[in-house]
Order: sequence, then structure tokens, then C-alpha cells
Amino acid sequence: MELLDDSIVPERARDVKQEAREFADEYIAPNAESYYETGDYPWEVLEAGMDAGLVAQDIGEEYGGKGFDLAQVLAIAEEFYRADAGIALTLQLASFGAEMVEDYGTDEQKEEYLRPVAENDQISGLAVSEPQTGSDLAGMTTKAEKVEGGYELTGEKYWVGNAVEADWLTVYAKTGESDDRYSNYTLFIVETDSDGYEAEHIPEKMGMRASKQGHIVFEDCFVPEENVVGSEGGGFYVLADFFNHGRVIVGGHGLGLAAAAIEEAEAFIDEREAFGRTIDDFQAVQHTISDMRIGFESARALNWRACEKVANGKDAGYWAALAKTKSTEVATDCAEKGMKLHGGRSILTDRRIARVYRDVRIPVIYEGANDIQRNLIYRQSR
Repeated sequence: MELLDDSIVPERARDVKQEAREFADEYIAPNAESYYETGDYPWEVLEAGMDAGLVAQDIGEEYGGKGFDLAQVLAIAEEFYRADAGIALTLQLASFGAEMVEDYGTDEQKEEYLRPVAENDQISGLAVSEPQTGSDLAGMTTKAEKVEGGYELTGEKYWVGNAVEADWLTVYAKTGESDDRYSNYTLFIVETDSDGYEAEHIPEKMGMRASKQGHIVFEDCFVPEENVVGSEGGGFYVLADFFNHGRVIVGGHGLGLAAAAIEEAEAFIDEREAFGRTIDDFQAVQHTISDMRIGFESARALNWRACEKVANGKDAGYWAALAKTKSTEVATDCAEKGMKLHGGRSILTDRRIARVYRDVRIPVIYEGANDIQRNLIYRQSR
């Protein structure tokens, strides 16, 4: 029985889902192990994804993209992450932060920065987290001081996808000191070749090694006033809305990883023999697989329901937090159960299940750690 079937997927997203599956089978899955071993940035796969029209196409048609909606991007995420999470993250981060420029930027910003990303001539990124601050969006310390003609940024950012590779980033920085801590932040477009911008890769991670994150140091980095995204002091609210959409997609990351774990487990138990028979004959093994599928199907149904709710602006924060938490934790559970079923062979680094086991540790953290999501679920359900 196919795990990522399209019966739950809106009809408008089915064609792009099939395109994503074919691309993943041809370009992502065959290269997953080698990129995991080397930890190299998968430029060739990224360029192939661009050629296939599957990268940065959530940008509107008027700026060179295809205008993929939330359901279409979620459908792509499921397929890409099933094939390999590290490469998939690189492909989906190529336009990270661009949605906020499209929704809140000026016409001039859209032409100068959005169009080159949609046309795959540039890649972008988003800089929010800091070395000592992750989920507390109102606790960031990187400052943007008003100077003649613009702002000077001073501070550090951490865990920034494409910090080294991107042409420009959307950067979240503090511009005020009011009692309302949520109104003290602003978003800026920052070109990565600007004076005062220095970035380096973070040392190798245990998972998603084909995706590169960086550490940025800003030292009196000048940003012209026309590069403010939206209004001064509105950054927190723009970012919060952006993350509602992003968390639905991160749920898709979890679904793809969970599907990969189940596929590996089922293939292994059909072949592995013990006590004179294949281990899929044992009831304990059958129950483990059943539990994996129960968790997966529950998470997928919730995630696609949340996709509709968030797209329509109905209690978006609540549904996004539900989807992100459930799907990423189901992925972790499926990976752990898959490792158990593989026995001693699970610890071999060339095994797909071992790679999935490492990768699932990451989505439960990014786009807001799951304990923070539980806080949001409780507050927004009251």
C-alpha cells in the first residue's frame, strides 16, 4: 500500500507531486548517500531542480515563478524528504525568506530581489536565530541602528541556511527598545557581498549533511533604507505569519522522513530470516509496523487538514503548530522503530535507516522547537 498516495492531496497539487516524485527518484535518491558522506553542498542537484521548475516556484507568476500555493509546496516536500532530507532542505531553502518580500516588499524590491530568485539566477536565505537565542523571536539581540540613508547592522546570526551560498538574505534585527517587545524588530534585505557581512559554515552536523547552515557576523553592515521589508517595527508579526506557513511544510518534512523509515523497515523484515522464517511472520514485528503506519496516517491526515486551515487563515498558528509537532515526532518514532527492526544492521552508516534516524532529529527543532509549539497550541486553543 503506497504511503504517499495522492488521494488526500488536493487535485491542484497532484501533478506537481508526481513531478517531484519523478525528480526525487532520478536525482535525489541516487545521490543521497554520497552527499551524506562528503557533506558537500549539492549544487548539481539544485541546478537540476531549477531546470525542472521545482525550486523557488512558490513565487508568483508576475515575478517569474509559478505561484505554487501551500498545498503544492507541501506535496513537493513530502516527495523530496522521502528521498533525502539533506538534499531536500537545500532545494527548499533556495528561496527561503522570499515569501515575505513578495507579501510585504515594495515593487522595486520585488523586481530587484524576488525576480532573480524565481528565475533561478540567485538564491536567498533567512537569518533569524542567534548563537544564544533560537525560539524566542522577541529576544534577539542583533541590532540595526538608524544612520543617514539607512541602518547599520551589528550582531550575529546562527543556523542560517545559505549564509555562505546566498546572494541575499532577509535578516531579522532589533530596531527599538519599547516596552512592547514584539514591536522592536524589523526585517531587512541584506546582500551577502556587503561590507561588514562575514559568514562561515557551521561545523558538520550529524544529519542533513547536504544542507549547509552558517554563522554570520555583522559589523557595522550598512543596509539602505529602501531595503526595509514592510515597516519598521513590524518584523515580528511578519515573521510569525511566515512561520505558520513554514511549519506546515516542516510537517511535510516529517511525513517524507516517516515514509522513508517505514519503507526501509518493511523491505528489511520481508527479507531478514530468523528461527527458520522471515521476521515479518512474528506478531511483535507486525505490531511494530502497524504502529508506524497508525502514527504516519494520523500525522498525514492532520498535516493536510492543517494545510487547508492555514491557507485559508483559520486559526493558522494553532493548526501549524499541531501539524509541525505531530508530523516531526511521528518521523522520530518511525525512525526509532525502524532502527529496532533492523537490529545490529541499523548502526551501519551505509544504511538508509541510519541516515533517516539522524535526519529526524533536526525538524523537531527548526522553525520553532516542538516544546514551543506545545506552548502555542495551548495558548491558541484557549
